[in-house]
Amino acid sequence: MRRTLFASLITILPMLLTLSCAAPGQHAAEQAVIRPGEVTDFRLLYAQNCSGCHGANGQGALSLAIGNPAYLAIADDATIRRVTEEGTPGTAMPAFSQRAGGFLTDAQIDILVRGIRAWSRPGNLIDSRPPAYAASLTGNAARGQDAFAKYCSSCHAAGGGGACVIADSSYLALVSDQHLRTVTIIGMPNLEMPDWRGYATPLSDADVTDVVAWLAMHRTPLAASLNH
Repeated sequence: MRRTLFASLITILPMLLTLSCAAPGQHAAEQAVIRPGEVTDFRLLYAQNCSGCHGANGQGALSLAIGNPAYLAIADDATIRRVTEEGTPGTAMPAFSQRAGGFLTDAQIDILVRGIRAWSRPGNLIDSRPPAYAASLTGNAARGQDAFAKYCSSCHAAGGGGACVIADSSYLALVSDQHLRTVTIIGMPNLEMPDWRGYATPLSDADVTDVVAWLAMHRTPLAASLNH
């Protein structure tokens, strides 16, 4: 009986070795490989490329809360696409388009734009008129200093050097004028900074423009040349 069992094992063992070696490799080879440029799931694209700075659901982390209804009320699809494609030179926002040196295809950027837009919840903004996304006039730094003292000094102090330092050349070297404008309009909910409506008198478009002009004065010459 032992000889019979041994003989059976000798017969079966090569078959088992063949199956155990060949089958996994064969299945692995047959599985479809998804290349980075073929990823079409919004959640995966956003998690891999955007969430580190903008938060898992666009709520804001190190940068803008791009899922904030106030942001989506002032930034149209063309703006979101342009910033995603080209980035913001001189800041931490890189270009993601392959044409600009990034890794995303045009189709993937379209998926990101549509997914971010789908977060839009304009309910409490229907009757509001936020300042424009981009400035249409040149700001007045003198008026901006007064506006900053009126609207911002409770957190940032009159000179911008309070608990949340903002009129600092090192910080300003990392952000563009447009970033300052956008944050001033939409706030930073994750840091309890209100949007333009969260004051006794809402910020006007001119107020925002002038505050940005005053803050920009605090940049070093080199940083100023990179952020305009």
